[in-house]
Amino acid sequence: MNSKYLFITFLAIAAFIGCSNDNDTMIPENPNPDFSGTYVQKDQMGRPAINTVFVNSGQKDNFNTTIPSQQKAGFQMMFETNLKALSPAYANDGDKNALGLDATTFTTVLATDVLSVSLDGTTTFYDGTNVLTGRALADDVITVELLLIFGGEDFSENPSLSDDHVDQNDKTFLSSFPYLASPW
Repeated sequence: MNSKYLFITFLAIAAFIGCSNDNDTMIPENPNPDFSGTYVQKDQMGRPAINTVFVNSGQKDNFNTTIPSQQKAGFQMMFETNLKALSPAYANDGDKNALGLDATTFTTVLATDVLSVSLDGTTTFYDGTNVLTGRALADDVITVELLLIFGGEDFSENPSLSDDHVDQNDKTFLSSFPYLASPW
């Protein structure tokens, strides 16, 4: 019996000695990575969740490797079909979202999966006035997308589908570069 307890004690001590929460001394596996070769795009997501929701599973790879200038022609109809199937806010012809966009116009915007950026104005996903002029860290992008997809013309339709109820980051963003909140 003593040898059993001695062995367990030895394992516990070895585990205790071998454990450390000091990650500052980690050395990268390869400090000089090799960037030669051919690289292929595997995913693209200019607007969070749009690709995930509107691209049929069998078309994901095709969409992710299509250059943005060709996405509208290749995928707008799929986006429109899926929007109308998902959202009761577009159940009738002529239904529009709060931006005044009907299903065809809205999915034409969505099918080109890029994040637009204003070089001389407000940078925001949507602030009530500015729309898709970029993305600030604190922008509630998913709620804005849900509102535009399910909220109808004045954001009042389908309230249970129009908010992710995540209203702020778990930590305050920094006021200077790099702006991101420190990790937990």
